[in-house]
Amino acid sequence: MKHISLKRRQNTITNAEKLILFLSRIVKKINVRTKAFKYLAPFIVFIGAWHSFSVTGWQIWLPLCWAWIIIPVTELFIRPDPANMSAAEEELAKKDRIYDFLLYGIVILQYVLLIKFMYAMSTDTLSLPDLVGRIWVMGLLCGVFGINVGHELGHRVNRTEQTLAKALLLTSLYMHFFTEHNKGHHKRVATPEDPSSARYGEMIYLFYFRTIVFGYGSAWHIANDEMRKKGIPVFSFRNEMIRFHLVETTLVIALFLFFGGWVTLYFLLAAGIGILLLETVNYIEHYGLQRRATGEGSYERALPEHSWNSDHIIGRLMLFELSRHSDHHYMASRKYQVLRHHDHSPQMPTGYPGMMLLALVPPLWFYVMNRKIKSLSS
Repeated sequence: MKHISLKRRQNTITNAEKLILFLSRIVKKINVRTKAFKYLAPFIVFIGAWHSFSVTGWQIWLPLCWAWIIIPVTELFIRPDPANMSAAEEELAKKDRIYDFLLYGIVILQYVLLIKFMYAMSTDTLSLPDLVGRIWVMGLLCGVFGINVGHELGHRVNRTEQTLAKALLLTSLYMHFFTEHNKGHHKRVATPEDPSSARYGEMIYLFYFRTIVFGYGSAWHIANDEMRKKGIPVFSFRNEMIRFHLVETTLVIALFLFFGGWVTLYFLLAAGIGILLLETVNYIEHYGLQRRATGEGSYERALPEHSWNSDHIIGRLMLFELSRHSDHHYMASRKYQVLRHHDHSPQMPTGYPGMMLLALVPPLWFYVMNRKIKSLSS
């Protein structure tokens, strides 16, 4: 009898342990899923942009104040968070589709706000400051969502997600970024051959010219080479660059027909701002860092130390972890929610928004960043 009672007790304990284990797994899943909602923070910009396109006066500028004043100043006083997920948390986060659905929702909202912008610009009577403010707000959307989220989706292997990436890049008329970034920049990053890697001592305003012009040429070179390898004529609809230009031209013509020349010009200016925001990010991400040459035209593998990293939490959330750029180049297939901090990666003194502003003042940028580069090599 005692033996049977002891056996039942053991079974009871085992069942209790199983229940506790089951409940702990549920709690862990809930905890990981709750973490996904922190990436709702960027949607504040969408809300602010909708308001900007609905009002006149100083309120138009609120999203810009948030992005370029409140966030940079706040990040000066908040310590960076280098913590990484545990292996179990990372596995759960990788499989959680909420992170993906947030990006898909951005594609829809980006086009909703683009239409709202175009319609409002065609119907409202605006002063010059109102006009400039709205164009800059739309430009902010083009850079933060159109290109940045397009960049994230562009690294996915799923054809549908890649199509969504191109749809977002279309809103900045920068679809060739998909080709050059994935097939050019990631191979040549932190080398003299990469137009998107800023050189030591290179002023950002000169970098703009070099990266935009040579990046565009690189995209054509990559696309044409792909056609030649397949035995297909370069001037073919199967050439990705030709398709991109046809789609972009169609969009601009459609906007011109629906909204007129002036409003189309406003859109082109906003797209240009989005492009400059992207290239400012490119500038700060690899400035002055170089991979070691291992032979004629060959270099060591891209490692975390070949990209500037920032763990400042607000910038990370607003840009969907783009600022954890060291890990992104080390493992480009890793989704944004599981990007990691590397102890030996070079760290920026503040978050991306603040660093972008610093880059626009070259003497200050060189003073801060050239010292950091010298300290890395010492």
